[in-house]
Amino acid sequence: MKDKIINEIKNASSILVAGHIGPDGDDVSSVVSLVMILEKIGKNVIGVIDDEIPDYLKGFNLVDEKIRDFDCVKNNPSYLIIVVDASSPDRVGRVEELFEFRRTAVIDHHATNTNFCNVNWVDSSYASTAQMVYEIGKSLDVNYDKEIATINLLGIATDTGFFRYSNTGEKVFSACMELTKLGADIAEISNKILENKPLEHLMLTKEYINNMGFNNSKSIVYSFCRLSDIEKYGISPTNTPPFVGELRSLKGVEVAIMFNEAEENLFHVSLRSKKYADVSKIAFEMGGGGHPRASGFSLKTKNLNEEIKIIVQKIESLL
Repeated sequence: MKDKIINEIKNASSILVAGHIGPDGDDVSSVVSLVMILEKIGKNVIGVIDDEIPDYLKGFNLVDEKIRDFDCVKNNPSYLIIVVDASSPDRVGRVEELFEFRRTAVIDHHATNTNFCNVNWVDSSYASTAQMVYEIGKSLDVNYDKEIATINLLGIATDTGFFRYSNTGEKVFSACMELTKLGADIAEISNKILENKPLEHLMLTKEYINNMGFNNSKSIVYSFCRLSDIEKYGISPTNTPPFVGELRSLKGVEVAIMFNEAEENLFHVSLRSKKYADVSKIAFEMGGGGHPRASGFSLKTKNLNEEIKIIVQKIESLL
């Protein structure tokens, strides 16, 4: 399927590269690096994400330059839309409105992908979509510079938890070695992601801890963050720290669940497992998607406590 994506690229004079709503490191990395790759081979290309980009990702070079919002591209006459890191069409927001009038292709590593484009390169053996984008760059014989290499490595580093998760294997380290040889700066990535936390995020931690709960066996931990919590510290919903990784790190925990309120009564739910629970089954059932160890979905509810009980029960069926 990679070769079919390459053919679509070669046959398209103008291309729109679209990421998903609620953008993370892999998404932003994949959009920006693919835009830069296609520019290198002379394509008329622009990137789009129909959502606000978190501040910690805006600190990387060219993110603001290469990614536009939907209003800037809705009238763009691109022949081909390449969707990256999105498992279903609703994940691209209003960009989905353009699908009817364009050729579409998807590059994604989520096993829950619904193959919603004309051409679908979906391969869950990759740890990140950024890794797949790098394969595209190699196939197109693109001459990488330090900027492309660094932004491309960003997605691999973040989606492997800086090489701590079970999706980190030989293929990951091989790609990282090649990107490092091409100039990728892992120290810059680490500093901007791991050592650049606002004080307000640390202050918010006590709210997460106060809201924390467990199932009876303490194998499942959950917490939630309401708009009133983040407003107390002047944090926007887009820049709310996920905290789910900290929950998963607790001794004896197999599954961690984090409920972050994005709008009134609308929660983004993050699921993480440590060793064996396939949380993507629950995410897919709830209208979301992801990976066996890291998935998520959105939840509209006025009764969060009741929904927490239901979801904890669903996850207990996996244990």
